[in-house]
Amino acid sequence: MTSTETSIDLTGRSGVITGAGSGIGRALAEEFGARGAHLLLVGRREQALRETASAVVRAGGTAEVLAVDITAEGSVEKVADVARTVLGRVDLLVNNAGNVRAGRLEDCDPTDVLAMVSLNLTAPILLTRALLPDLRAAAEPPRRSIVLDIASGIALVPLPFYTTYAATKTGLAAFGHALRRELHGTGVHVASGYLGAMATAMMDSSTAGEDLGFGRRSVQDVVTDLVDALGRGEHEINTSLPSRRAMQRLHATDPLAVDADLAPRLTAFESAVRDHRSI
Repeated sequence: MTSTETSIDLTGRSGVITGAGSGIGRALAEEFGARGAHLLLVGRREQALRETASAVVRAGGTAEVLAVDITAEGSVEKVADVARTVLGRVDLLVNNAGNVRAGRLEDCDPTDVLAMVSLNLTAPILLTRALLPDLRAAAEPPRRSIVLDIASGIALVPLPFYTTYAATKTGLAAFGHALRRELHGTGVHVASGYLGAMATAMMDSSTAGEDLGFGRRSVQDVVTDLVDALGRGEHEINTSLPSRRAMQRLHATDPLAVDADLAPRLTAFESAVRDHRSI
């Protein structure tokens, strides 16, 4: 599943990270900060973004903050305009912001469905579109620009009770594949991160554990694997635990076998994830 090119220099990056106020977004900002990055941190909570900015500075980088809901009308253009103004050069875009609402589809409020589609799929597509001219312009051989989309392991095995979330993350992964092919030879490296469950606030409302394929990894371990793989020039980066990878392999060859494997645990699975919500 992983393809590689030459390694990518991650030092001195200048770019945008969405969902940067906590969790994987904050940890990625610190990692790039440690490599001398100048970042525009985007999210809804200004105080949380400022805390991330302080962490970036302590790590060795610099950061600006922009508190905005990227699903709101005109917000994508605002992010792009601010990035050009405060960064000058944009050679990094991390589409990380996302939300989740688990449970039976018929019990999911339509506003939650629309919120997941808007933040997990529509916003990263539109933000990438807005910044592509800048990313292209900043790609000067041998240095490449980077688009990193934070998808999910659920994009590799769509799970019951995550129907809309699975659709959005699978869509984001497909977007990455198509864009990578579209930008072949332009110097813009497009990568997708298939992240498994992590010990973050986003997972606090779920009680699903290792027995259901949701064993938690630490955020730092996941970010280390993600950044190391990105530096090696990988396009498809899977940070899932071995138990989930086994299910991914089975789904790729015999998806109905996954159905049969999950069927005896559906009631327990639904009970564990029905309150999983970060919207």
